[in-house]
Amino acid sequence: MILEDGLRRTLRHVAEFYDRRKVGDVGPLGFRRSTDLGRLLSCLEPMVDNGLLVPGRSLFLDLGAGDGRVNVLFSYLVRLSAGIELDEWTLDEYCPLKGDLESELAEAGLSPPPENLFLLNGDSTDESLHKALQAKTGFAFKDFDLFYTYLTMIEEFADLIARKAKPGAVFMAYGLEKVIPRLPGLELLTPEEPLQGILGLYRKPL
Repeated sequence: MILEDGLRRTLRHVAEFYDRRKVGDVGPLGFRRSTDLGRLLSCLEPMVDNGLLVPGRSLFLDLGAGDGRVNVLFSYLVRLSAGIELDEWTLDEYCPLKGDLESELAEAGLSPPPENLFLLNGDSTDESLHKALQAKTGFAFKDFDLFYTYLTMIEEFADLIARKAKPGAVFMAYGLEKVIPRLPGLELLTPEEPLQGILGLYRKPL
């Protein structure tokens, strides 16, 4: 993946910022793990090389956005970065963290996240939420090219994508290791092992 040096440094800074903050301090779950953005960032080069992620053109949707960290990372690489999070208290962490990140980026002379971020509170499998997503972003569920989940509801989200996403849409499942599940209606693109030992890739057949 050919990235301008400033963008490469910015992405690394974003990943390092959030990877220093992997748990939540409040809410009913207490300790909370989050996506390791450093590892995820290392997965993006082969995705670009294989045409699965098209910088500046792909539409990205995180189906369990948490505090929005994956959306912030992807915002630099895609046309639109949207996320849906069920737990409002988790989503509440998005703005304070993003504000701290922007301060750090400014001090380092790096670019802030683009204005292409949209986060919604609700259930990713709820049809009414999909309508709200379209109203807010201008894009329907079936328009998105990339879908993402961290550890949870892999089978449920796979079924949703198989039914509603467009042909060729890619499902990124973070948290897979030695056992890579086959998901009905989707083609497994990483049959030998997950990217970086953590990210399984699936695609709705063309």
